[in-house]
Parts: sequence; C-alpha cells; structure tokens
Amino acid sequence: MYLGIEIGGTKLQLGVGRGDGTLEALWRGAVDSAAGGEGIRRRIVTAVPELLTTAGLTHADLRGAGVGFGGPTDDDTQRIIKSHHVAGWDDFPLAAWVSDLTRIPTVICNDADVAGLAEARHGAGRGLSPLFYVTVGTGIGGGLVIGDTMYRGCGRGAVEIGHVRVRDGDILESYAAGWGIAARANRLADTDDRYAALRSVVGRSLTAKDIATAAAAGDPAGRDALDVALDALAEALGQMIKLLCPRRVVIGGGVSLMGDGLFFEPLRRRVAAAAFPPFAGLTDIVPAALGEVVVVHGALALARQRFGG
Repeated sequence: MYLGIEIGGTKLQLGVGRGDGTLEALWRGAVDSAAGGEGIRRRIVTAVPELLTTAGLTHADLRGAGVGFGGPTDDDTQRIIKSHHVAGWDDFPLAAWVSDLTRIPTVICNDADVAGLAEARHGAGRGLSPLFYVTVGTGIGGGLVIGDTMYRGCGRGAVEIGHVRVRDGDILESYAAGWGIAARANRLADTDDRYAALRSVVGRSLTAKDIATAAAAGDPAGRDALDVALDALAEALGQMIKLLCPRRVVIGGGVSLMGDGLFFEPLRRRVAAAAFPPFAGLTDIVPAALGEVVVVHGALALARQRFGG
C-alpha cells in the first residue's frame, strides 16, 4: 500500500492505494494560501493519521509515499524549487519532510507530470505512447509520458506549455488559464461594451466560471473570451505537436470541464486547421478520465514505480 499526496495552489488531497488506479481512502481539504507552506504542512500532519484511520491502516502497512506538487521540483535533491501560488515553499526539502512525518521513503514530482503518468497508466492515455497531458485550470501545466516514463528533461521538469509564448508574445497562461481569462475579461470591461455589460449583469469582477457560463448562453463577451483562450491554446498545442508528435493529448483541469461542444470540439478544429501536413491526424485530443483525483493517482503510481516495482 502507498500514500499519495497532492499539494496545489487551492487544493490539498491525500489518498492511499496500491498505485493501480484504485483508492482505499481519500482525504480532501482546501488550501489557505494566506497561511503559506507552513499552514499546508500543518494540515498534512493532521490529515495523515485521519486518512489511515479511515482506511483501517497504520504506517507499517505503507511501503512508500509519492507527492505531486503544484510547482517545479528538483529530481536530484527532492526539494521544491518554488511555488507560484503559495509562499513558504522555496527550496523546501519536501521529500525528507514527508519521510520524517510518515517514517516511509518518499518521492516528489511536479503535479502535472504525475497526472500525466496517472492518465497514461490508468486513464485516457492507457496503452498509448507518447502521451502529452495538459491541465488547464487555475494555471496551465504539461507532462510528457513516453512508454511508462515521465520525461523530466535535465531533472527539473520539462514541457512547460503554460509558459509558451503565443499570440502577441505573452505566455499561454495569460490567455487560457483561469486567472488569465478572468484578468483579460476584467481589463476589457473598462473599455469594451460587451464585457462591461457582462460584468454589470454579474455584479462583481468576472471569473473564468462566469465566462464559461456566459459563453454557453451565447453571450458575446463570453464567446469572445473563450475564442481567444481556445486560439491561444490551439497555437501552443500546435507548436508542441510539431516538436513531439504525441499519439494522444489528454486535457484536464477546471477550464476543460466546459465540455465537448464548448471546449474540445472547437479546440480540435483549430489544431487540425493549422496542422503540419505530415503529422495531420496522428494526434487526437481527449478529456482526462481520472477527474479531481488524477494527481493523487499519479503520486501513488510514482511511489509504486519507485518503491514497489
């Protein structure tokens, strides 16, 4: 049995399982960003025994732990490089800290990378290689799995598609991540009547969820904002496909939950229209299959890969 931990910018989840795509128990909590990394660590200290009690397990039943962290990590030192969402994580020795807490060996990695591993092993990418995973949510992250192995470049991560520059030279996240969609919409609400009208109806600053709801209803501001996001995402995916030509792209994250008609079909059309002709039709684009627990599954799969065989 293994322990899997997801540490994100807004979400903290812990699960126990065999790393085979099933969970024996799950603990879920929100992240208080104001409390910083120390606050998250305090939650983990209390969450681990609660989770084990729920599962009817003890520390002695665990062979190892895996952690998917919402930020860049160093494979060699097993330390956090930085969190872009929560203070108090810079150069933190997370694997050693979890090992001290749980008394079991621990391995850490970026959350998008382990999510890609989970989808490759147990989800929408099973049996397909190479697999490219993208999470489009609060931020945008990427993970590449070749065979059964995460591609990690020189050991500090790779395929950071959210930081690819698109359109007018800004990064993809600024157009298509949840924060980017909201920020652009609220800027335009000061100068564009379509966005001003939508903000007036909502009665507060616009969020990415507001944009999705408005786009589904045919609102002109919502449709425009979604078109811009999809154009940017399609451009970045097109660049990635030209370089890597994966067999499948799996997309998860809150923004992708807009669904097939609003998100996936128009995205597929855009990518196909700009495809490099020799690669046309080789890469399909599908929704992620493992939902909100994908990172926990990935952390468990990583722990099993590292400590169990």
